[in-house]
Amino acid sequence: MEPLVLVAQRTLDAVDGDDAIWLRHSLVVPAYIAVGSAIVLTTRALSLTSPLRKLRVRISEAEDQEEQCVERDALTGTPGIARFKLHVLNSGGFTIFSFRFARLLSALGLLLLSIATFLHDQKDRVSVDNPRIAHTHRLRIDLALCLTYVYASSLAIISVTASPKHSAPAIRHLNLLLLATFCVYAYRDLWPLATFTLSPADQLEDALLWVKISLLTFASIFIPLTIPRQYMPYNPMELAAEPNPEQTASILSLAVYSFVTPIISLANRIPHLPIDQLPPLPDYDHVKNLVAQSFKHLDTFSGAPKQHIFWGLITVFSREYLVLAVLLLLRVIATFLGPIGINGILKYMETLGEGSVVRPWVWALALFISPLIESIAMQHYLFIATILLNRANGFLTQLVFEHSLRIRMTAETNEETTQGDASEATVTPDNASVAESGSESFAAGDADRSPSDHGVDGKGKQKANSEDAERSGPSQAAAGSKASNLVGKINNLITSDLSNLLDGRDFLFIRTSILNTVNAFEIVLPVVQMPFEIGLCVYFLYTYLGWSAFVGMASMVMLFPVPGKLAQLLQNVQKEAAKATDARVQTVTETMSVLRMVKLFGWESKIDQRVAEKREFELKNIRTKNILKFYTSLINYIVPVITMIVTFGTYTAIMKKELKPSIIFPSMTVFNMLSGQVHMVFFRVPQMIQAKVSMDRITDFLQNTELLDEYAAPADQLVNEAHKDDIGFGNASFTWSNNDAADGAVTPSRRRFVLRIEDDLLFKKGCINLIIGPTGSGKTSLLMALLGEMHFIPTNLESWYHLPRAGGVAYAAQESWVQNETIRDNILFGTPYDETRYNKVIYQCGLKRDLSLFDAGDKTEVGEKGLTLSGGQKARVTLARAIYSSADILLLDDILAALDVHTARWIVNKCFRGDLIRGRTILLVTHNVALASPIAEYVVSLGLNGTIATRGSVSEAIAVDETLKAELAEEVEAIAEDDEEIDAKEPDDSSKPADGKLVVAEEIAIGHITWGSVKLFLVNISGHYGVLFWTIFLGSSVLFQIGMAGQTWWMGHWAEQYDIINDPSKISVPFYLGVYIIILLVSLLVNAIGLTAYIFGTLRASRLIHRMLIRSILGTTLRWLDTTPVSRVITRCTQDTRVRDGPIADMFSLLVEIVVDLFIHLAGVVIFTPVFLFPGIVLAILGIWIGRIFMRAQISIQREGSNAKAPVLGHFGAAIAGLTSIRAYGAQIAFRQESYKRIDRNIRVSRTLYNINRWVTIRIDALGAFFSAGLAMYLVYGPNHQNAIPSNTGFSLNMAFMLTSTLLWLVRIYSAFEGHANSLERIRAYIDIEQEPKATNSGVPPAYWPASGDLRVENLSARYSKDGPEVLHNLSFHIKSGERVGVVGRTGSGKSSLTLSLLRCIPTEGNVYYDGLPMSSVNLDNLRSSITIIPQMPELLSGTLRENLDPFGQFDDAALNSALRAAGLFALQVDSDDNRVTLDSAVSSGGGNLSVGQRQILALARAIVRGSKLLILDEATSAIDYETDTIIQSSLRHELKGDVTLLTIAHRLQTIMDADKIMVLDAGRIVEFDKPSELLNKEGGWFHSLVYESGDRDALLAMVSSSSD
Repeated sequence: MEPLVLVAQRTLDAVDGDDAIWLRHSLVVPAYIAVGSAIVLTTRALSLTSPLRKLRVRISEAEDQEEQCVERDALTGTPGIARFKLHVLNSGGFTIFSFRFARLLSALGLLLLSIATFLHDQKDRVSVDNPRIAHTHRLRIDLALCLTYVYASSLAIISVTASPKHSAPAIRHLNLLLLATFCVYAYRDLWPLATFTLSPADQLEDALLWVKISLLTFASIFIPLTIPRQYMPYNPMELAAEPNPEQTASILSLAVYSFVTPIISLANRIPHLPIDQLPPLPDYDHVKNLVAQSFKHLDTFSGAPKQHIFWGLITVFSREYLVLAVLLLLRVIATFLGPIGINGILKYMETLGEGSVVRPWVWALALFISPLIESIAMQHYLFIATILLNRANGFLTQLVFEHSLRIRMTAETNEETTQGDASEATVTPDNASVAESGSESFAAGDADRSPSDHGVDGKGKQKANSEDAERSGPSQAAAGSKASNLVGKINNLITSDLSNLLDGRDFLFIRTSILNTVNAFEIVLPVVQMPFEIGLCVYFLYTYLGWSAFVGMASMVMLFPVPGKLAQLLQNVQKEAAKATDARVQTVTETMSVLRMVKLFGWESKIDQRVAEKREFELKNIRTKNILKFYTSLINYIVPVITMIVTFGTYTAIMKKELKPSIIFPSMTVFNMLSGQVHMVFFRVPQMIQAKVSMDRITDFLQNTELLDEYAAPADQLVNEAHKDDIGFGNASFTWSNNDAADGAVTPSRRRFVLRIEDDLLFKKGCINLIIGPTGSGKTSLLMALLGEMHFIPTNLESWYHLPRAGGVAYAAQESWVQNETIRDNILFGTPYDETRYNKVIYQCGLKRDLSLFDAGDKTEVGEKGLTLSGGQKARVTLARAIYSSADILLLDDILAALDVHTARWIVNKCFRGDLIRGRTILLVTHNVALASPIAEYVVSLGLNGTIATRGSVSEAIAVDETLKAELAEEVEAIAEDDEEIDAKEPDDSSKPADGKLVVAEEIAIGHITWGSVKLFLVNISGHYGVLFWTIFLGSSVLFQIGMAGQTWWMGHWAEQYDIINDPSKISVPFYLGVYIIILLVSLLVNAIGLTAYIFGTLRASRLIHRMLIRSILGTTLRWLDTTPVSRVITRCTQDTRVRDGPIADMFSLLVEIVVDLFIHLAGVVIFTPVFLFPGIVLAILGIWIGRIFMRAQISIQREGSNAKAPVLGHFGAAIAGLTSIRAYGAQIAFRQESYKRIDRNIRVSRTLYNINRWVTIRIDALGAFFSAGLAMYLVYGPNHQNAIPSNTGFSLNMAFMLTSTLLWLVRIYSAFEGHANSLERIRAYIDIEQEPKATNSGVPPAYWPASGDLRVENLSARYSKDGPEVLHNLSFHIKSGERVGVVGRTGSGKSSLTLSLLRCIPTEGNVYYDGLPMSSVNLDNLRSSITIIPQMPELLSGTLRENLDPFGQFDDAALNSALRAAGLFALQVDSDDNRVTLDSAVSSGGGNLSVGQRQILALARAIVRGSKLLILDEATSAIDYETDTIIQSSLRHELKGDVTLLTIAHRLQTIMDADKIMVLDAGRIVEFDKPSELLNKEGGWFHSLVYESGDRDALLAMVSSSSD
């Protein structure tokens, strides 16, 4: 039937007598467009000369000036050829200029052809189309076309000759005009060729017509699609050195992603594609540009309104959402072209072409165009979606990071931790948490305000958050407060909450959301795609099946509650499974964070058992979830099938219609589409709910976390002008949280700590100020309050505190914070390198000798948390950072605690008395009052209740404070200058290598996934019944796919009966429906058996692989742990394990199904069309070839991507761990820039990975479309096509369609499986790591062993690695049972190495006998459980105090309390104190809510509980005040049994002066070993020098004398 528009046009053209008829002729349309274009361009030109020009100049002033400057500078003094070359360059280069010139020639050619047509028609007096149309009408049309081409040629000339600014609008108008002209000719002369009834309207022009159309096609289609785009920088002032190919690719290249081809080709030419060879990140996707675009809508500190993050994202991406909606509509429309094409072909074959209007090749072409357009639309949808994903990922990651720089650091305990939703899996625990307060606690402010000035308003109210707001304190366990681990929570926000999209991102359209947190995309799909597609499905089915389609839809609606209920159950099960996963991840994460302690205590087997229990509970939930997922997918498959059965049954049995192949096969395709939508409805709603939960979590973090006062306070915060230059406080109180501020923050003892400063406390400028006090008195809190880290509570109108920031502030924390960089980088901390100043800092901080001990000197990497440095070295590096800075004010928190006497004296004499300190204000927290008091001019002493005990000069403090006076009175003589130059030795730089890397770069495997990694999964999935398992699983897959194909064939066979049997009433509808249902049920039963076996197999593999991984990590060496960041280990146990449990198992099952499916569909095509066996094989070969080159590139990029995310997380962790130091130094900008760099690197990999996915999809789709169209053409025009059976043709086309889609899925699923299998590879790599000797039966010691603490060492040598240098050299000594031995020596002398060698933690040579047995013959777990070591920085677990002392419940409370008493904890409190520490007191992860001294006391108590015969204290009391240390040492002397050998490493001489023997180490050798009294009598000896150079000499000598007595 001729289209109505064409009939109307032809009728209109035939009308006679109207002089204006030519104005409505279709060939005049281009003239109208040309006139409109001319008017628009003329108006624009006039606006440039009118007063509006001023406004335009203001808008584009920067761009105009830049372009004019470039042109003026370049054109000055250049000849004509050079000017032409410059013009070509400004136009985008020679290629773009050539395309524009070719278009100009085409326009001129069209002009010449139109003139020729005009002259030809002038000779012809009568129109051929209709003799009644006047000759002038035709001439006018020809003239209009001539003028149109004149205008087009003019625009083409402008596009070639004008500057880019003026040529751009001309090019747009030219493309529009030429495209419109082409459409007119296509309508008039090309469309009729596709019909049986029409002929070209301009066929009288003969060859001239086809030349015109060819030129128009070239100029309007080819050139616009293939011309490269000119690079337009995002910021004209920042030109990219190398633009991303995406920014210059042509439209066609963007459509088919050929701009990605070079990188894929490169990946296939080299073994591995490194990240540096990936395309650069487009400048519009750099995080700094994304931040500028988005923060104004998301960050309240950048001007965004306080709203849910969803609305901010909608605003940021509003234009992109509109484009995505249009693409979805286009895709849905293109999807229906396939069924329409099948219907047209089958109807043509049923009628043998009788009455057909459209030629069958058009329907065959539709089978090619349909998947091609659908693929282009869908891939461009995904292209934009993944761009938005990366952009949102980038700026949201940065938003979380920048907000983290504003939050208040507080400690959290287990009972305070919020039991949140399933996604709150802790990733990396740390010792800090974020306090969450009510919504009123968040107020917009100036992010750049200084935290220095704080005051109160006239009414005495604090200028901070509303006190009416409902608050939940970070430490208030009793009040049920909400808090969560800070680093863990932030990592969850940028991993779990921002990465769920990555699972199946390219397989399910709904998953192609921006992020799981920002699944605003999932609004586009339900609102746009689903209603539109479901509506078209219903309309299509109604068109072919009548009202029976509504009966089928009614049955579907009735069945909706079934999958809906299952989806609800699945969601609940998923939540429970996620909670179980969280519990396992929490245990694993905390274990990995304290893995060194686990190994030193010999807890490996017990920890393995604990993790296994958590894993087993998790697997039970996973099993339930997987079974429910299977049944849910089964129901979602059955519902549309039932709908189809009901529809066809109604159509044939009730409506008495004939079920033709032209109806049944297109309808089955549409039913499949409807099935997909039903699946989407019931499975995507839970994802949307999860997305909302994630968005709520990010919104809550951004708006409800407690901020520092400087950000939470109103912008009009008053400054106390009277104290604007002072350093100090006035009538101020401080708490660790602003929640229930009057009560303070809860400590583990449930005391509510409040730091109170009465009256004015002013620190002296330009000198050293000491801050002293007992453990837990609030010394560190005083510094934190001054830095603005604590919450300020004014007590009256005159309350204030101030720290001048103008001259800079430097801070050295008590827990030394170092970055995973070189020693030099840690000291410089981003400041310029001044060699003279740097060398002076190294000297004064006593680091020269230490640097000489490192092969790479100051280029040595310190490792994660500074693991290559001793405690004293880290403290001095931290001090050196502060000294090297140019800050006027230095806050030093007990940096002397970790130093030995010599080094501490060196720091005091060389550094604190040196020229680098002179004139600077120092606030020094210390316990070493005797050593530091001579250099101090002002002393502040704190009491246990957080108040100021004394303040004033040293003499004033001594007069008031009796304790301090008694301590200083012990100094009979002044501290003499230390004449020994401990750093006299110059490091030998010539022998040092170029680098000092400790942490090895994460290995990246090359090539495809190794068979060993896949075998790890396959062997464990089948277990001991491999043959039976694979027979059931593979057999069920084959039978199920045969059944699926059989269903389609049977429906076609049913339809064929209506052509064979003349009387439709003789066809038994129940019979054919019954057989169909039987085939369906049998297929589903077989599938259920196979998948059930597979589910249990995957659970078995999950259990075994996880067990192997945990045992391997627990059994590795300390050296491996030193060179491997904990984050990598945690990643294997969390992220990679999650991938193994889910995506890998799912992908493998799907891969097997698709491989079987591919062969079944190919067989279906070949059976009915044998000639297509060869094309089918060629199709498979081409598809596999494309897939292989794609996978080669994908694997390289995906491996780089796996490693590109870790630096982002590492930067987060390092920044949060040192947040106080970063804010103190004012280094937020530097860390922000580093975050930009790392996120950009991550996005660079991710963008490339997404783009190559688009590349392979478009090509596989094109192959499949070509195959389907070729098969259709053969079936219509091939031999014996007139005898072809429509049902068989429909079956072949259906199989061909499914074959091509299956081929794509094969490539995609296999690549996805191989990509996910990267996690298997990473897990296997950690299963195969170096191991400590495993336990053997012969290594089990006797039950009585050890009966004593006797220790005998013979020729002990040790090294940290098998090929490393010796750190201990032939040590020999004997320690009798019950002896107390002190070990002293300078930094690097081998003290800690000795302890590690005794525990066999490092490779050793020689013999060590413990209670008569050689240690080398005893299993490691038995050995280490019999020896207890207390490290300098003890590690605690989150939980109660009881759980820390006795993690495995082996002792009663009486034993635990006794250990606490012996450790000296009860000396710090009284029994009548309701707030005293008890066994039920909460401890945060890592002991973050305890001071370092308190942690050491608890670690000491834990060691006492174990009751080992050999107890090693490695600087175990370094952070404890002298009084408490004395109590502890007294307790150890009296509480420990007589047969317990005590080995004490200490820098404080008073800790070991009453020991039975003293061992002095130097450079790994024993230089002295005897009784203290004997060593003191040795003139010039090492120990003699240490004691006599100490400020506590007389007290130390008295201790030796009393112990001798």
